[in-house]
Amino acid sequence: MRYLLAVILVLFISCENRDEKLRENTLNVALSAKVPTLDSAHSYDTVSAEVVYQIYEPLYEYEYLLRPYTLKPLTAKEMPQVSDNGLTYTIKLKENIYYHHHKAFNGQRELVAQDFINQIKRIAFAPTKSPAWWLFADKIEGLNSFRQNVETLKGFKSTKVQGLKALDKYTLEIKLSEKYPQLLYALAMSFTAPAPMELIEFYQNDLSQWPIGTGAFVFKKWQKNLTIELSANKNYHSNTYPKVGDRYAYENKLLKDAGKSIPFIDGIKFHVIREAQPRMQNFLKGNIDFVGLTKDYFPMALNYQGKLNEKFKKKDIGLQITPTLTYWWLAFNMTDPLVGKNLNLRKAIAHAINNEKLISLFTNNIGLRANSIFPPGIPGYNPSSELPYNYNIEKAKSFLKQAGYPNGKGLPKISYDIRGASSISRQMGEFVKGELKKIGIEIEIITNTFPGFLNKAQTGQLQFWQGGWTMDYPDAENIVQLLTSQNHSPGPNSSYYSNPKVDKLYKELTQLKLGSDPSMIMEKVESEVNKDLPWIMQYYARNYVLYHQRVKNFRQSDVIFNVYKYFRLD
Repeated sequence: MRYLLAVILVLFISCENRDEKLRENTLNVALSAKVPTLDSAHSYDTVSAEVVYQIYEPLYEYEYLLRPYTLKPLTAKEMPQVSDNGLTYTIKLKENIYYHHHKAFNGQRELVAQDFINQIKRIAFAPTKSPAWWLFADKIEGLNSFRQNVETLKGFKSTKVQGLKALDKYTLEIKLSEKYPQLLYALAMSFTAPAPMELIEFYQNDLSQWPIGTGAFVFKKWQKNLTIELSANKNYHSNTYPKVGDRYAYENKLLKDAGKSIPFIDGIKFHVIREAQPRMQNFLKGNIDFVGLTKDYFPMALNYQGKLNEKFKKKDIGLQITPTLTYWWLAFNMTDPLVGKNLNLRKAIAHAINNEKLISLFTNNIGLRANSIFPPGIPGYNPSSELPYNYNIEKAKSFLKQAGYPNGKGLPKISYDIRGASSISRQMGEFVKGELKKIGIEIEIITNTFPGFLNKAQTGQLQFWQGGWTMDYPDAENIVQLLTSQNHSPGPNSSYYSNPKVDKLYKELTQLKLGSDPSMIMEKVESEVNKDLPWIMQYYARNYVLYHQRVKNFRQSDVIFNVYKYFRLD
């Protein structure tokens, strides 16, 4: 009996040590809102992307340590072969890539070309309600017809699309109906990650709860609104840490692990922490590994020169400051009978809000005042562009009078929906309310959860709100698609803005060869948008991120999401 107890004690200690080691080698990541979905065909927000990109793998990805951003093969064997007319893409897949285990599979399930066809069809399949349809609308031979005529899962499975073929087990062919150079960017997005038919049938096309991919991490557990846990994929295909980097990578010694097999960590635990204060507290306690600095914590973390203070350095905390392709504006529903149909009312609002004060209050002067609907960092951005509005109370009152509401008389309350229940969202709503009250406009603030806000955006239930965008790829087309008629919700055009000239210019952008100068087309688009004013531009974001020095190979990016496979924990 004593021997048995000793054995049990040894086993208990052994298990305890193993669990402690697992915890030590698990990355802890804070999410600022509830995760709306884990279906790659639906994931169109940065919160779900944090999780989805670790599990699913599209054909291509971005080089982790190179800027400007550069695409490279991921599940593809090489970059595509493109026909002389630019309409046919032939893509070879790597062999011996396997999905994470699932009972829908009969043993190991290898990745094949048909799986990518399935996913593109899922995006087109109207019952999926994917917001990614804009990627392929009018682009692939036969895909529009498939969308219009197929309504059942049985039809989904049996109906072929002319422009999508598996030439053999590992070769995908995509035939376009028009030139579309941005296709490569689309094939690097999680939207286009492969979907086996076994899973589509098993879950009746609802893949939102149990994601299965080929990525470096395997879905393990989801406690709704609390945590999501992933474990390392022990059978991850032969992907290695990058061997090339830019000057920043070399100077910051980010190539020490060059050529080594990844992932280095045992798992990831995502924690839903919606408020900035508990996020920071958990970071300082070591419960999460990195955190974005918000306005309230700049004085605590930074010295008068804007550098990390000594107190934080002594705690073995590092700071990364990076430009982003994220930016913000105020948006109107252009189908709304009040704000959408009265240009002078929108002009009054545009001139009534002190954008400089907003930037000071809510970004600690870190945000860069927007001068264009396009952000710095993309080809064709013009730093000398000017917006047709600025803070001017007298002009705002004049436009409000021209709108038919002198000093706000007779104007109904306008609903302003905030993006979540966090204190900063509420405070910004109160700021906008206070600014507009100065000229007689009354605002009713509507509080939402983040998933609730997204649902309203996708179903046209918003009137006036803060819009924002993190670019999927550094190309003007990715912005203009937010303003085209074909992309009305559930697509990304939640403003329901329509302008035939912008639609035509968007077509020109989509067919512009990568590397060509898009600035003339961008200038024409901006001229039209500024005349119609569906957006009031606010600021371009910059990221200040604190991280514990135990996190090695850390490089912040708001374009590359599948970064955790590169992290090492010491």
